[in-house]
Amino acid sequence: MSRIDENRPFHPVRIAVLTVSDTRTPEDDKSGDTLVGRIEGAGHTLADRAILPDDRARVAEKLRDWCADAEIDAVLTTGGTGLTGRDVTVEAHRDVYEKEIEAFGTVFTVVSMKKIGTSAVQSRACGGVSNGTYLFALPGSPGACKDAWDEILAFQFDARHRPCNFVEIMPRLDEHLRRK
Repeated sequence: MSRIDENRPFHPVRIAVLTVSDTRTPEDDKSGDTLVGRIEGAGHTLADRAILPDDRARVAEKLRDWCADAEIDAVLTTGGTGLTGRDVTVEAHRDVYEKEIEAFGTVFTVVSMKKIGTSAVQSRACGGVSNGTYLFALPGSPGACKDAWDEILAFQFDARHRPCNFVEIMPRLDEHLRRK
């Protein structure tokens, strides 16, 4: 069973937030605000924040830029994970991933099923790693962002979480790039 080991030190993670939407502005980005509040409330650092339209190439470019930034450990995107023609965030993420974290989408679906039942099948939440940076694509609703953070990411971004967590393997995410 997972648990927080209070004897281990907490290590803040530097997390960027990208809202993908044709209509959101900084004034009404409730999903982005939800993520920022939770990131900072947990003791992590907001490394950067942006809003981009539903444009696959632009989203992928932003993800690559943030993955190249040594001051960013993880990127959370919100929006564009649905099934409509403008929903291209998942494709942009997969354009950037070196490795996909397949179980993230599965666990997110399990969490969502408890809240919204079979409507959870309409989400394509996903996660992966690129250039030593974690990337997670979350749906564009504040509720989905809350669920993803509270039920999954808050634990995985906490170095005290047992039996394992994302933080403890961060130094090894880009080891393949250092090999000669």
